[in-house]
Amino acid sequence: MTISGRSAPRAAAAENGGRMPHPELTDGELIERVGAGDRDAFDELYRRYTRPVLGLALRRLGDRGRAEDALQEAFTAVWRSARTYDPSRGAGGAWLYTVARNAIVDGARRRPEPVAAVPDQPDEGAGPPERAEAAWLSWRVHRAIEDLPEHERRLIELAYWGGLSQSEVAEFLDVPLGTVKTRTRSALARLADVLDGELE
Repeated sequence: MTISGRSAPRAAAAENGGRMPHPELTDGELIERVGAGDRDAFDELYRRYTRPVLGLALRRLGDRGRAEDALQEAFTAVWRSARTYDPSRGAGGAWLYTVARNAIVDGARRRPEPVAAVPDQPDEGAGPPERAEAAWLSWRVHRAIEDLPEHERRLIELAYWGGLSQSEVAEFLDVPLGTVKTRTRSALARLADVLDGELE
């Protein structure tokens, strides 16, 4: 990723003897520094959040190349939006995740998935009815997740789309592990109720 002519996050690491800068700062402190133009702070945020943001992009887009492009767009949005971060409104990680998620969704709308080539060989996989049913179920799950309260939706997306453990989610969102477990149970129960009603 290039921000103002520099490749992130390798540039700062090279300048610091291979060591990443600002490891002691909280996410919110890093974002505030990024808002003031601190590229080293941006490099550290990029290092911390590449994995979960790429995981979210992969889950949303289903294609590695498109997901990597979306990752770059997400962090470009973080760089541009950092000055709007208000620590009194929430943890830095949650803010970053929201900005990244919005950038991924916006990017997907601007660049629809390309039409796949028709294969020469007959498809021996699921037939049209099975694929249609699977697509409908996938859409329902995504729609149900979108309808969750914000604090539950972020948690589910991090865990199931970002591939984070409950401990990593707790650290990412800066909330106690017990809170993550409680919200996970509540979110899954809410999803089950919605989906049961739709599938009956």
